[in-house]
Amino acid sequence: MDAGLVNNLKVIYEDNHIIVVEKPCNLLMQEDKTRDPDLLTMTKEYLKRKYQKPGNVYLGLVHRLDRPVGGVVVFAKTSKAASRLSNQIRLHQFQKQYIAIVEDNNLKNEGTFQDYLSKNEQTNTSFVDAKGKLSILSYRVLSRKDNLAKVLIDLKTGRHHQIRVQFSSRNHALWADQRYNPKAIKHQQLALWAYRLTLIHPTLKQSMTFESPIPNQYPFTI
Repeated sequence: MDAGLVNNLKVIYEDNHIIVVEKPCNLLMQEDKTRDPDLLTMTKEYLKRKYQKPGNVYLGLVHRLDRPVGGVVVFAKTSKAASRLSNQIRLHQFQKQYIAIVEDNNLKNEGTFQDYLSKNEQTNTSFVDAKGKLSILSYRVLSRKDNLAKVLIDLKTGRHHQIRVQFSSRNHALWADQRYNPKAIKHQQLALWAYRLTLIHPTLKQSMTFESPIPNQYPFTI
């Protein structure tokens, strides 16, 4: 892997059990058939170099961000930590907050969206479907400009493309969402950022919150 990529990895927090990093936009979470660089391999390589480990490094992937999305991600450094963090996710004990730029269209200042979503495996998209999985989020508008709204989102469930589908289905599609916003301009960056993550440390048993500041560029600066 390119040494420059590994050297630029932004580590937010690390101890013997977990490592919290900032995922750059458009980076894969883990290797796929494209063989493009991915965050899991990058973080493993970082640990191998830091601790001069000759063999393979264990790193547990416990949650994901879509490829276009940047922000805070936690990996487990032991299988025990991975098991405990995965259990927290199953019990909805992870608190995940995102910041997104959406089409305003008279969006209320705050609200809760509740839908049932299903995934189309062929097209890798999700859609509102009465037979789907319960999907809940709440949001609060932080600012508005140019018929855009910057929203802080509290994700209650972690469904595939949940934020993108729930906002687009209500005529508030995300800025530059190539899948769910028909007005999106090609090659513009999806405006969705994993801003804050709160979890219970797998061994210390105390609540910890990690943040990754949003990019200082339009449209996040509205």
